[in-house]
Amino acid sequence: MTSATESPLYIGLMSGTSLDGVDGVLTEIAADFSDGALHSLGAAYVPFPESLRSALMALQAPGDNEIEREAACANQLARHYADCVAQLLAQSGTAPQRVRAIGVHGQTIRHRPELGCTRQTNNPALLAELTGIDVIADFRSRDIAAGGQGAPLVPAFHQAVFGQAGTTRVVANIGGISNISVLDGTTADGRVLGFDTGPGNLLMDAWIAQHQRLAYDADGAWAAGGKVIPALLHALRAVPYFELPPPKSTGRDLFHPTWLAALLLRCSALTSNAAPAPADVQATLAAFTATTLADAIATHARQAGAVYVCGGGAYNGHLMRQLELALQQRKLTTQVHSTAILGVAPNQVEALAFAWLAHRFSQRQPGNLPGVTGARGLRILGALYPGT
Repeated sequence: MTSATESPLYIGLMSGTSLDGVDGVLTEIAADFSDGALHSLGAAYVPFPESLRSALMALQAPGDNEIEREAACANQLARHYADCVAQLLAQSGTAPQRVRAIGVHGQTIRHRPELGCTRQTNNPALLAELTGIDVIADFRSRDIAAGGQGAPLVPAFHQAVFGQAGTTRVVANIGGISNISVLDGTTADGRVLGFDTGPGNLLMDAWIAQHQRLAYDADGAWAAGGKVIPALLHALRAVPYFELPPPKSTGRDLFHPTWLAALLLRCSALTSNAAPAPADVQATLAAFTATTLADAIATHARQAGAVYVCGGGAYNGHLMRQLELALQQRKLTTQVHSTAILGVAPNQVEALAFAWLAHRFSQRQPGNLPGVTGARGLRILGALYPGT
């Protein structure tokens, strides 16, 4: 157990829309979070085997025997989550009894807030049984029940950790889907705006997997070798989602490989051209992610001095350069950095967010921002699965 003189420890686990694996962090969080800082004690990553990745991908669309298939995936996920927890405890020499709770997001397989539903597959009861640690899960449901989008949930964490009085910052998370948090430190109430801007890496990852059998485009090298296809980029950017005002959120329900394939066929038919070179499509998909992010920043955060990027996209040098260029084309002088410059590794930000949300739950404090999600008010997020 945690003594009166020790700050409680939390574990955060995140497996996102990229479907590559589990990122985990072990962090110390003061009970009152008075210094606004997290003290990370370790990080771990557990990749998904291709069989699990394929099974999760198949659950993104309707199919036969879905209930049983989802249950099997949930059990496998829980065991991968438990492996990540075991690694974190072993590498830090931490006893399970020292950890107050595990915050775990689960794997999103459907997100339809306009229908009042979202689904993050997981088996938190099994995770609690395997680890002997309290598990906090199901963070989105309460916000959706209160009329919100249930996403993005990270802006509240971004405000707590990255916000700075007197200046406006943008935190851009480029995972499978991209989202931004606009942290306006120039207002008395520290106004925060956040929403999903559109695809991040998911279309690029799917395209390179299809054509080169690689999980991702390392440093964006393949995209950098291609040329942007203007007609395709225009068609991609014409999706009505981009015209919607926030609050809004999206996912694979809208942006997926089948949708892209249909768009490519339509563009080829309209231009009477042969199928484009795969590298050119990849270059266009990178430009799509960068320009839709830049559009969102130009519309909602022109005053921002800097954009701090987290998620896998922060490690894609070509994508980072494309984002800088897109901002310049919109007459913005905003600097683009990785969150590493603020002391937090880009691949740890989301996992830390769920450790923080577990901390908020344990303190019975709200974890959402109604101005971000559109919920009717502040809500305590999550459900508890006791470890003992």
